[in-house]
Amino acid sequence: MRHASSDAVGAADATGAADATGAADATGAADATGAADATGAATHPAVRRVELVGRVLDDAVRIPGTDQRIGLDPIIGVLPIAGDTVAALFSVYILLEAVRLGVGVLTLARMSAYVAIDLVVGSVPVLGSVFDAVWKANAWNARILARHVETSGASGSVSA
Repeated sequence: MRHASSDAVGAADATGAADATGAADATGAADATGAADATGAATHPAVRRVELVGRVLDDAVRIPGTDQRIGLDPIIGVLPIAGDTVAALFSVYILLEAVRLGVGVLTLARMSAYVAIDLVVGSVPVLGSVFDAVWKANAWNARILARHVETSGASGSVSA
């Protein structure tokens, strides 16, 4: 079974996530360059940034011989306290972008719960790194934010 990110050669995966070359996926989501999707809507710059963070933390590298992907989260999580703290700070960035884009309180609570679970369970020695390899809070939160922007009709620019 394929997961939500593309492989190292840049081909779009079964879920349709955009590849590293920026080709549009099967769902029509825009690529990393911000090209328009199949519906003609441009991807919001904040969504592109959040998707990049989610991909790097949760799905950066395919484990050879498997369809499993891991990111930096379980790797830096090996460092006691500091590793999980750094990963959590990147996760908080995704939450801040969600607040900035007007995500609802319940959705933000759900996104925050994903991050909290990732931090707490990920902090457990040994078990935490294994957990971080399969718990994809950042990728999930990036998808939630992308869905929010798509359904709310947010414009391509947001004033700071």
